[in-house]
Amino acid sequence: MSTPENVTFLSRECRLAGLFFLPLDSAPNRDGAAVIIAHPWTSIKEQSPANYARVLTKAGFICLTYDAAYQGESEGEPRNLEDPYHRVEDIKCAVTYLIGRKEVNSDKIGVLGICASGGYAPFAAQTDLRIKAVATSAAVCVGTMARRGFDQGTTTPEILKSQLQAAAADRNSDLTGHKVDIVHLLPEKFEDAAGLPASFQDLASYYRTPRGNHPRATNTSIPRSWDLMANFDAFVFNDMLSPRPLLMITGTMAATKWYSEEGVKKAKQPAEVVVLEGMTHADLYDKVDEAGAKCAEFFGKYLI
Repeated sequence: MSTPENVTFLSRECRLAGLFFLPLDSAPNRDGAAVIIAHPWTSIKEQSPANYARVLTKAGFICLTYDAAYQGESEGEPRNLEDPYHRVEDIKCAVTYLIGRKEVNSDKIGVLGICASGGYAPFAAQTDLRIKAVATSAAVCVGTMARRGFDQGTTTPEILKSQLQAAAADRNSDLTGHKVDIVHLLPEKFEDAAGLPASFQDLASYYRTPRGNHPRATNTSIPRSWDLMANFDAFVFNDMLSPRPLLMITGTMAATKWYSEEGVKKAKQPAEVVVLEGMTHADLYDKVDEAGAKCAEFFGKYLI
């Protein structure tokens, strides 16, 4: 992988920290085709986005990864906020940044969203016609997750109500100063995940081990994120992507496989689900040779 350039760009009032990757010298010539790679919830640019950038730069694509507003090295207060609409704005602002780079062909810009960004990427492209092709890996819609669960059916209306009550208390703390606990999505140590559902053990095996652990990825979120996520729906207007293409990659062992299936079901052609044998959700974060090759093939076909 080429050594990335540290870059910044604005998303609303926040300056985002990004990494700009040029293709390897030995890579095929893609005539300035570029791919924005957006990270999962509670993640950062140096984790799964960098893994996909490694594959795509070898295939000849310019890549841009970045930390979302309120997270990682990017600006934004309050910290650890997950705002779906600002996350979508981040992608659109990343497109604007790429259009300003002389190395980039502005007619050949695609986006790859991983996990939560697998919801944000299609949502952004539904109305931003500058995005010519959309791929996702291990996609999740955070709104559907808040309403129905990471594993389908694991969140109830009662659970969501309690999360919204915590969000209200979090907002009131701006006036009262009363401390509201941050939400830890995973235990601090991998061994403490033993009693959790298999899907969370899968995530902990990446974020809480040397596979993917990073000091800036705390896997925490503030409670007021839930009242922003709860009525968000990433895929409901996926038909607006057509005739631009949609590729959604998932795994046979991924607890989130159903999200990709629903996302493509709501799209028009060309749209495809690719299911990789034996892959879990977290496997698609770092075991990316096959998924990355599918993305390279996809963007090579449509960013022309």
